[in-house]
Amino acid sequence: MAFITAKDLTLGYDAQVVAHDLNFAVGKGDYLCIVGENGSGKSTLMKTLLGLKDPLGGKICFGDGLKATDIGYLPQQTVVQKDFPASVKEIVLSGCQSRCGLRPFYKKEEKDLAMENMERMGIMELENRCYRELSGGQQQRVLLARALCAAKEVLLLDEPVAGLDPIVTEQMYDLIEKLNNEGITILMISHDIGAALRYANKILHLGDSVFFGTKAEYLESESGKSFLARQKGGEH
Repeated sequence: MAFITAKDLTLGYDAQVVAHDLNFAVGKGDYLCIVGENGSGKSTLMKTLLGLKDPLGGKICFGDGLKATDIGYLPQQTVVQKDFPASVKEIVLSGCQSRCGLRPFYKKEEKDLAMENMERMGIMELENRCYRELSGGQQQRVLLARALCAAKEVLLLDEPVAGLDPIVTEQMYDLIEKLNNEGITILMISHDIGAALRYANKILHLGDSVFFGTKAEYLESESGKSFLARQKGGEH
């Protein structure tokens, strides 16, 4: 059974529908990129998958023992988040909160997990640094380590390279690809259609038309051809 299955899903706020008739499935080890124009419902879908919003219609089913609380989430950064006055270690460790339940302290295994994920992201030497003093790329590595502490097997990434320079962007994509190769299932919102087609094995396109399928199928679809043409036109 797939980790996540959407059946006739309708998304929106109150009575305002932003996306409807979504049907897709995400299996273990998939790398799904969610693309589409601004306002097409990409971030709303993320919030619905995380259980932060209820769907207006249809349903989301979790399989293989996965729960919404088992999903690691890397949101888009805000100005307030970038200026957060905590140490790197404190922020990464906070990703273990869902594992604590009502317990008001972290156990050794949770502290070990935070250290393991800092090592995994190459930020051990930053553990005592103040988060707001870091570069944009370093901050994203910290937040990715935090998300990994929350994740069992699935990561949701909302524009993880937004605002990063080209070199750091490639480094972040390489990190995400490495995690996927290690068995972490990735769902990533991206405006970078080139990266989507380079890294993902499946594409979910939201907008006037909805598409879900493989990269090859997307390139042959009307949704894919139209979106790629608009993206190419916007570069000039």
